[in-house]
Amino acid sequence: MMTNLVAHYGWWLLALILIAAEIMLPGFFMLWIGIAAAVMGLVLLVLPELSFLTQVMIFVVLALVSCYCYWRFVRSIADGPSDQPLLNRRGEQLIGRRFLLDTAIVNGQGKARVNDSLWVVEGPELPAGTAIEVVAVDGTTLKVRSAS
Repeated sequence: MMTNLVAHYGWWLLALILIAAEIMLPGFFMLWIGIAAAVMGLVLLVLPELSFLTQVMIFVVLALVSCYCYWRFVRSIADGPSDQPLLNRRGEQLIGRRFLLDTAIVNGQGKARVNDSLWVVEGPELPAGTAIEVVAVDGTTLKVRSAS
C-alpha cells in the first residue's frame, strides 16, 4: 500500500514539474503533458495494482490524447477571431485618425505628435502644423495624406 501511495505522489510531482516548466517556458505543450501525469495519478487511485510499464503506457496514451485535444479543440478556439483585433497593434489603431504635423514633411518624411509621442510619418511635402490623416502603417512609420 505504501508503494502505491508513493506512485501517486510520483505522478503528481511529475505533473507539478511539467506545469511549472510550462510557466517558465510558455507554449502550452508541457501543460497538457502535465495534465496527463495528474490524470495518471488519479488512475492509480482507482487501479493501484497497475505495473510500472502499464502506467507508462497509459501515461503516453493520456499525453497523446491531451495534446491532440489541445491542438484540435482548444487551439482553434484561442486562434479564433478576437473582439479586439487591434489590441497590440498601436500603429494600426491610428489609421483614419487625424493629427498635426510637428515637423514638416521634407523628402517624404516628417514627424507628427500622436498623443504623447512623436511618430515618423511619410507622405507628400507638407509644412509643420498641417492637419494630416493616417492612411496606412509600415512598421513604426505612419503613411499620411493631407486632411484638408
